[in-house]
Amino acid sequence: MSSNETTTMQAIVQESYGNADVLHTAQVPRPEPDANEMLLRVRAAGLDRGTWHLMTGLPYLMRPFVGFRGPRNPVPGLDVAGVVEAVGEKVTTFSVGDEVYGFGRGTFAEYAVAPADQLAPKPQNLSYEQAAVVPVSASTALVALTQVADVRPGEQVLVLGASGGVGSYAVQLAKALGAEVTGVCSPAKIDLVRSLGAQHVLDYTRDDWADGSHHYDLVLDIGGRPTISRLRKALTPDGTVVFVGGEDGGKFSGGMNRGLRGVALSPFVKQRLKMFVAGQRTSDLEQLTGFIEAGQVTPSIDRAYPLEQAPEAMRRLEAGEVRGKIAITV
Repeated sequence: MSSNETTTMQAIVQESYGNADVLHTAQVPRPEPDANEMLLRVRAAGLDRGTWHLMTGLPYLMRPFVGFRGPRNPVPGLDVAGVVEAVGEKVTTFSVGDEVYGFGRGTFAEYAVAPADQLAPKPQNLSYEQAAVVPVSASTALVALTQVADVRPGEQVLVLGASGGVGSYAVQLAKALGAEVTGVCSPAKIDLVRSLGAQHVLDYTRDDWADGSHHYDLVLDIGGRPTISRLRKALTPDGTVVFVGGEDGGKFSGGMNRGLRGVALSPFVKQRLKMFVAGQRTSDLEQLTGFIEAGQVTPSIDRAYPLEQAPEAMRRLEAGEVRGKIAITV
């Protein structure tokens, strides 16, 4: 193998913030793992809404953490599934050749580094493409349901944005936890949400989930646009809203405004209004693996794109055309 092949790699890069046009293919230096990290040969990566935020640099509130004028890490991508190529000197949980999945850094590339405590063995019944679209979206849904809302069997759960990345996992996980699930989506995606196991599916262009005819123990607000009063109207008197995402609210703070207002209101009402930031933990991945290998959760992949077509994949995500998740194959 030549020196060039061992020190550089093909990757998707961006030097500035913007739309999908800022993404392009380039040869860049191959990363080296720190003591607690591993180098992965990437087999597939996942495309999620968080990657879109990092591409656009929006909302502005996050730029002190990711870069003011452009991204500190020019290679996008967080979700990863691949094979361990090298391990840092302090890593004892994995070995070279292990198949893993989890949270990496700059995963839209042939190689990526990842902390050992943010990876888990790849589920045996998943392909690399399927495993790569699990970590960010599925762990967000898992934490929202189990750690923030503490869903119990028999509870009524409403999932707004049920056909998207987080929503497609939330429907399956809520059902696996014993809840009765109602999913809300566009008319073109009703069949998908029904196939995920939702007992009831509402078309948001026709059905009013907050008309007072039905009340829910939990509303997962992944769509990110309803007013707080409308969300509360759909709840039982002591129900819970969990703000999972939001795309409205302006360029400065994005969808966080609504969630922060809800959290501020929560102490003064019987209903609970919560928001959270999902972590990146091996323990969450291991719990998800249990659901996956038991057949209770299956990644829903809209389409897999080769690495060089990542900009096209991002355009479909921006347009709201994706059903479930998109994988990037390397």
